[in-house]
Amino acid sequence: MDYFRPRKQPDILDPLDPNFLKRKPTGAPQPPTQLPTRGDLAPASIFDEGESQKRPPPQQPDQAVRVSPQDPAVLAAALDPNPEARRRWQRNQIIRNVRNRGQLTKAQILARTERESLCKSPFYPTSVKKLMPLARQIAGKPIEEAIIQMRFSKKKVARDVKKHLEYARDRAIVERGMGLGAATAEYNRAAGIEESAEGKEETTEQDQPWPGMVVQDKKGKRRWVADKSNIYVDEAWVGRGSYSVDYDYRAKGATNIMRPPETSITVRLKEETTRIRLMDEREQKRQRKKVWVALPDRPVTAQRQYCLW
Repeated sequence: MDYFRPRKQPDILDPLDPNFLKRKPTGAPQPPTQLPTRGDLAPASIFDEGESQKRPPPQQPDQAVRVSPQDPAVLAAALDPNPEARRRWQRNQIIRNVRNRGQLTKAQILARTERESLCKSPFYPTSVKKLMPLARQIAGKPIEEAIIQMRFSKKKVARDVKKHLEYARDRAIVERGMGLGAATAEYNRAAGIEESAEGKEETTEQDQPWPGMVVQDKKGKRRWVADKSNIYVDEAWVGRGSYSVDYDYRAKGATNIMRPPETSITVRLKEETTRIRLMDEREQKRQRKKVWVALPDRPVTAQRQYCLW
């Protein structure tokens, strides 16, 4: 009778045991599990009616059809998904150019000759009433001056606006190439691209450095501009976002639900070349304006030999 003989306890695989990796698996080795192919059923599936066995085996990598990733027929699915719509659009563009006799509109010319960058910030936990004064404060100022204004501002959200202005400035420089006039000229002088004045017979105006000028904005304020490519904040406006949820815990277990607002700010950056052009257009418009007189000379018309009443 071996009722009281201690039974052999099964081995417990403890990962913390130092001999865990030294133990060998007991029993007969199990065959590797056959994984179902993509788009096929498992061998033990109740839905398998022998259809999977009738399918041809998958092709080997060397037997498969190799498609070049640069094949135009393959790229057309992503680059030209709707050829008919593309052809209609190209036809309309050609008709528009023929109607305009190949002349560009003023907006198209400005888009090709002047640079601008639009950058929108994420939503900040503040209201429109608090963020709008900061947008009015930075509008029309050079980007560096606007950053300094936000640096020394007492407003809490001014720190977020300062970070957004720095990000918008860096993005405009990298993506649009704005503000690189002085840096490009300095690089050219260092690399020796510009020829010396002695070996040059004639010097054009483009080769001479820009002397700078006083520029007047649309509000009448004057500023000294030393480089035409300097970046300034042309416009700044705010946008109302959604309302988040916050809790105000009161006495006796009462809780008030607060709905703090969220607001974003958007800035449009341009170069001083645009402000100089606008100043010249305002001056030309003022010069074209006729002089006002109290009693202008007008021809006398509708004369009759008798009264009309």
